[in-house]
Amino acid sequence: MTDEASREPARDPQDLERLLISRQWVGDIDGMAALFEPHAVVDSGDGRLTRGREAIRALFADITATGRKYAAGNQAPAVVSGDLALTSTRLPDGTVTTEVARRQGDGTWLWVIDRFSVACVGPDDPGNRFSLGIMRKPSARASGRAAL
Repeated sequence: MTDEASREPARDPQDLERLLISRQWVGDIDGMAALFEPHAVVDSGDGRLTRGREAIRALFADITATGRKYAAGNQAPAVVSGDLALTSTRLPDGTVTTEVARRQGDGTWLWVIDRFSVACVGPDDPGNRFSLGIMRKPSARASGRAAL
């Protein structure tokens, strides 16, 4: 795990996805949650809204505990209006995830809203939806991306 004081902040809204992925790969669940405002909302795409940083932390802990890893996609340039930014990423499977970020008083950025829109990888996971393109650790049973 990483000490909070040593975590790189998002100085640009485009930093958020990269930081989320890198923190997930090293198991820094608290660092993942720290990229969201305290009252942020995550739409997992399954009809559930996850509200608040602690609930978001629990969501990421559950996802990470499965062994799935996030993969980066092609990020579109952020659309910035004042202290708000719309970020989006097209993933290798063609789906898109979208987020709203807000500039904080210290000039850093945190997500306020995150809408997941990509499918889990693996034949035993059809229909589950998570963000940022999830890749299952290679195993004897499955590797690669599952089609929707």
